[in-house]
Amino acid sequence: MVRAVDRVYTRLRADILAGVHPPGARLGEAELAEATGSSRTPVREALRRLEVEGLVEVLPHRGARVPDWTPEDLEEIYDLRMLLESAAAGRAATRVTAADLDRMDELCRLMEAAVEPGPGQDLDRVAEFNAEFHDIVRAAASSGRLVSMLNAVVQLPLVMRTFHRYSPADLARSSAHHRELAAALRARDGTWAESVMRAHVLAAKAVLLRAARAPDGRDDPSNRNDPSNRNDDTETRTG
Repeated sequence: MVRAVDRVYTRLRADILAGVHPPGARLGEAELAEATGSSRTPVREALRRLEVEGLVEVLPHRGARVPDWTPEDLEEIYDLRMLLESAAAGRAATRVTAADLDRMDELCRLMEAAVEPGPGQDLDRVAEFNAEFHDIVRAAASSGRLVSMLNAVVQLPLVMRTFHRYSPADLARSSAHHRELAAALRARDGTWAESVMRAHVLAAKAVLLRAARAPDGRDDPSNRNDPSNRNDDTETRTG
């Protein structure tokens, strides 16, 4: 039977990643207890676990809230992620299985199809395929310590719905990086894999910093794939 704290943790984590509780939102224990049908004790413990993951911050005398990341936070998080992800890719090059490589190739095809312009475009599915792609790399690295450290910095792209901030050129670049990383791993070349992953993470960092530093907190509407940032008569396009 699932413990109350595990159930509350799973619900709150999913809600934060889905944007139900956006960056800056206050997380009151009483309100969360009522919403999850639990007492305040499991809510409090769930918030502590989420704080360790970086999805919640607990402020003295002010309670918990979803962090509202500054450009400086983004730089720090992505610089750490670059180091850890590239190290994982380098280790994975000599450990990844043929089945893993075949699945990565399939995920590349699925992501490329999902970013195609038109009614079938689905950037949320791209995020899911992308997460699986990177999970394969991390698992192939065969380092529990490395994965544990990565888990503290990989949640931010999910919270910020990164792919909705990508321009057509950004999407094309991301797809090319995935293809090249898969090729580097298939070649069992750790140095190549590290280099591609480093460029991949730095490119994602540039996208978020570009959006975070925009005057209204959004990127240039002409470069975005989010229809909410376009004029009503502007077609949503991707690369």
